[in-house]
Amino acid sequence: MGLLQDRVALITGAGGGIGRGVALSFARQGAAVVVAELNEASGSETAEDLKALGARALFVRTDVCDKASVEYAIERAVTEFGGLDILVNNAFVPTPNVLLEDKTDEMLDQTLTSTIKASWWAMRAALPHMKTRGGGAVINFYSIDTEIGAWLHADYNTAKSGIVGLTRSAAAEWGRFNIRVNAIAPTAMGATFHKLAADNPGFAEMSASMRPLGRCGDPEQDIGPAVVFLASEMSRYITGETLHVDGGLHLPGYNSRPKDVAVREY
Repeated sequence: MGLLQDRVALITGAGGGIGRGVALSFARQGAAVVVAELNEASGSETAEDLKALGARALFVRTDVCDKASVEYAIERAVTEFGGLDILVNNAFVPTPNVLLEDKTDEMLDQTLTSTIKASWWAMRAALPHMKTRGGGAVINFYSIDTEIGAWLHADYNTAKSGIVGLTRSAAAEWGRFNIRVNAIAPTAMGATFHKLAADNPGFAEMSASMRPLGRCGDPEQDIGPAVVFLASEMSRYITGETLHVDGGLHLPGYNSRPKDVAVREY
């Protein structure tokens, strides 16, 4: 019996990177998993890989910028597997890495929608189904970028700050339904990491050296188990928390200032 045996989970953005790692970890612990992913090829592949592990799995094409699409994914989880116990809000739609003064209103709207609104929509749609099951677990994704004010990510940092507010508010209000709501701030070797490593020789080694544990995280082996913990009865008395899973990177932080930006401009 796994830690998530007979639980039903929906994970947004589970077609790759950290989302896929979490989905694989959930499957190994006995959960039925809905892969709520926009990319049909990667989403379907992940679902098939989960089935190969013996798990019940379903791919649902999901656009987290569209409320109806998010709500449809929740309903498919319920109709396919009989309910919903775990919601993992991982997906977001990135915008170009430009300075705050160059971020457009459209970029800000896209980021706020794909993070705060998407999580809000999914949580509210999941609520009645979790109440029916007698409780549940929601895991939202936060980021160390917000804590250090990462350059070129002003819209993302703003949105992730909102995720903490949403997480804490839901934890405070939904405890009466036995629904636990927590946030996780992970860093791992996802698609962006591998692209940076390929384009910048030495990036992987430098990234590992910044962490007290001296290595970069693996989506399935390092991040997945932490999300399993927050989704399982092992964390039954934890809610409203933010858990850093980054090899200790949040301790020293990091300098994100681009080299081509002057120290002072007039």
